[in-house]
Amino acid sequence: MAVSRTVSRIPMLHTEAAVMLDTFRRLNRRHAKANLLKLINKTHPADLALLFRQFTDRERTPIFSLLRQTDRVGEFLSELDSSIIETLLEPLDATEVAQLLEEVGSDDAADILNLLPEEKASAVLETLKKEESEELEELMAYPEDTAGGIMSVDVFSLPESTQASEAIKSIQSSEEAEMVFYLYVTDEAKRLTGVVSLRDLVTASPLTELRSIMVEDVVSVTPETDQEEVARQVSRYNLLAIPVIDSDGVLLGIVTVDDVVDVIREEATEDFLQMAGIGRDREILMKSTFENVKLRLPWLFASWLGGTFAIYIIGLFETVLQSIIALAAFIPVIVGMGGNVGTQSSTIIIRGFATGRVQLMQVGKVIWKEIRVGLLLGTFYGILLGAVASTKLIDAPPRLGLVVGLAICASMVLATSIGTLVPILLRKIDVDPAIASGPFVTTSIDVLGILVYFLIAASLFSGI
Repeated sequence: MAVSRTVSRIPMLHTEAAVMLDTFRRLNRRHAKANLLKLINKTHPADLALLFRQFTDRERTPIFSLLRQTDRVGEFLSELDSSIIETLLEPLDATEVAQLLEEVGSDDAADILNLLPEEKASAVLETLKKEESEELEELMAYPEDTAGGIMSVDVFSLPESTQASEAIKSIQSSEEAEMVFYLYVTDEAKRLTGVVSLRDLVTASPLTELRSIMVEDVVSVTPETDQEEVARQVSRYNLLAIPVIDSDGVLLGIVTVDDVVDVIREEATEDFLQMAGIGRDREILMKSTFENVKLRLPWLFASWLGGTFAIYIIGLFETVLQSIIALAAFIPVIVGMGGNVGTQSSTIIIRGFATGRVQLMQVGKVIWKEIRVGLLLGTFYGILLGAVASTKLIDAPPRLGLVVGLAICASMVLATSIGTLVPILLRKIDVDPAIASGPFVTTSIDVLGILVYFLIAASLFSGI
């Protein structure tokens, strides 16, 4: 979450953050409330949120109680991690939470309410003013990973017939509007019909109506649009905000660039976690040891299962392995290189989907390209590894070089094919392709690589 207030600040350096952390702790231990309050007012809310990650629960409580007395608490909450927000708000009653939410933008307030238990959230909504409560209930109805879930309803718009001079006065007198980068223009039915840049507005003749200077081709999204697609649209068209409209074209709200930055960061974090086989909980670092184990245990099961299959496959070819023991020396190389090249392929495809550089209509071309890459890499490393296997350093039949060379080549072609195909298939069935680089794919590549290796060995050494 991030609010849209523009507050100039110089980011804290590592050493400065350490000094600030120590200062807060010393003042807190001495119960120097007046000094703490001064320090809070001098510290940017984003930096306070960073420091709060390092505080213990006992340290957070008194500092947060002082923070609530300032006008910075709203922005602070918008910068804070969800798990810490839950801890801080747990001891507060519905009235106290409602007072805090009055300082927060509607989109961030809805996110905070979604963190609370259902009964408490309902009590908070009852405490808020009717208009604010209805706004938040509307936002909470949308899934949190959609445009509706991250949009702000505090959007500034004016009718088409408004004159430029009147529009400028309206903007100047508006305090509640969310980040007035663009002036949205609507018709009598509140349908979005155009957008006017502030530059065009201030340079237009005072009596010019907005319909004369507005751009009618407005890039917009619906409340159901996935937040990743929202981020792509904002990035593609270099927008500072994007309007959200319903099926009838009525303007519901806007998603601003600061929220888009949060989306990009969250989605990238989720993708990295899933690609590493750790799940998709973005706040895993904030979890306890036991919770970390619980999150990671199921994902590692795929690796365990794959290892068991690999043991079974090696057991099937026990006779071949006993007759040529040198085969075992090359198993780590076959498995490791196949897994690496498969991960590279899947990462390229997943990143391509995320940036829009890979489209489903291009899959044939993309798959063929990665297979050729695998073939060329496999041929190159197959020759190198075959040469190593044929040297006098290893006591093995001369054909071992051919077996190892063919195996690494086949393994790499197989790996690039799987690493490319799986993300594409997952994307086609609307499943996040990031899981394709996790243990499931890498383990399957390892198992198949070993199988291919021993099949080639068994066929070429059958006469020995």
